[in-house]
Amino acid sequence: MPAHALAPQGAEPNYTKSSGTDPDPPAGQAKPCQREALGRSRGGLSTKLHIAADSRCRPLGFITTLGQRHDSVAFELTLAQVAVARIGPGRPRTRPDAVLADKAYSSRAIRDHLSGRKIKAVIAVKDDQHAARQRKGSRGGRPPAFDKAHYRDRNTVERAVNKLRAHRAVGTRYDKRDYIYRGTVNVAAIWIWLRDPVTDPLRDTLDRTRFG
Repeated sequence: MPAHALAPQGAEPNYTKSSGTDPDPPAGQAKPCQREALGRSRGGLSTKLHIAADSRCRPLGFITTLGQRHDSVAFELTLAQVAVARIGPGRPRTRPDAVLADKAYSSRAIRDHLSGRKIKAVIAVKDDQHAARQRKGSRGGRPPAFDKAHYRDRNTVERAVNKLRAHRAVGTRYDKRDYIYRGTVNVAAIWIWLRDPVTDPLRDTLDRTRFG
């Protein structure tokens, strides 16, 4: 009895570079689903929400991307969304005192970007980066500074995400168009801010910004 090769089951793999296609093409070359921040995964269509939040679990800015995109690709764009109005005259403040983020954001590019803007980076170091530095010995250089006490507050961005997901239209995207979905997220963020009004905007919002 001749042997027949079994057909693969499940969705197509997320990694598409081997097929010659760009997973993040320019806007003019993007497919319709990519322009609408709709990615492909084994669970179907998905969208990733990159969020910056303050110490009171209130969203400061967000970016939508394809669901399979890495967290760090939208870091600078998300940070650029942060702008807090001052009391009285003056331009909005766009530079937090510190940025708290998990290991997904531990890269030289992100640390250099924060250092160039004089923002303290409170980002956990990946295990493989730590191991590589240990193997190099003295040539590996000093490890980046890490404030464990401040890093304990990073969970506020996870709580901000949970507050947004309490709105079913945010947690389960029903909108076809990306700009409509972003409007839905904006409405949910306004609802969060109205339930927790600002007392001192510069102290409460930009002391430490969390990313998730």
